[in-house]
Amino acid sequence: MSKNFLTRGHSLALNRHHKIAAAGVAALGAAAIGFSAVPSNASTSTTSEVAVPTAKVAYSTEPIKGVTAGITGPAAGADLKIEKIDAKFEAEREAAAQAAAERKAAAAAAKEKAEEARRAEEAASRAAERAEVQKAAPKTYGNNLDGWIREAMSIMKKHGIPGSYEGIHRNIIRESSGNPHAINLWDINARNGIPSKGLLQVIPPTFEAYHVPGTPKNIYDPVANITAACNYAADRYGSMDNVYSAY
Repeated sequence: MSKNFLTRGHSLALNRHHKIAAAGVAALGAAAIGFSAVPSNASTSTTSEVAVPTAKVAYSTEPIKGVTAGITGPAAGADLKIEKIDAKFEAEREAAAQAAAERKAAAAAAKEKAEEARRAEEAASRAAERAEVQKAAPKTYGNNLDGWIREAMSIMKKHGIPGSYEGIHRNIIRESSGNPHAINLWDINARNGIPSKGLLQVIPPTFEAYHVPGTPKNIYDPVANITAACNYAADRYGSMDNVYSAY
């Protein structure tokens, strides 16, 4: 028997090659068997496709419930701080605007009050000036029937003696036709020696009894005659306005 001159390492290497060759032969044989098993009408394409089922995507406009969003951490704290600053600034701005409006209203009220005081002072000054003028220049009346009646009424007013212009004028026209020197020489008073005289035909005793201070003690003086007669009529009839005939 011949000796084997190969080393152990060589023997192992040869055996590995032998194994690889055997595996290759086996693979080729399996492939041949597979090709022979494929039907003649089958496709020979080597590309394989895998069908992947697809599904339609459904879209919805309904709001998602149960989901809340929020910012936490430093960003949320910064936003809150900014909101507080804005609120404080707005409150200060509103307070300043209100204070300005109140100051404006107070200034307007003070101005109006000062204006009212000024107007009142001017009115009082004008009234005082008018009083001084009236005191310095007494009112004058015409030397006629109208002037006599008006002057007599001015004096009567000071003494509280009633009587209107119409009532006085009406009785003067009936008694004397407006003649201050008229005298009645035919009635009972004339027969008794005390004839009626003047605008309102007053007898001397009545004139003396009802003479009004501030007027002449002359029965023929128009103003003195009117005031005395009206004073008597007020005492006897309530007013010269109530006299419609000889009195």
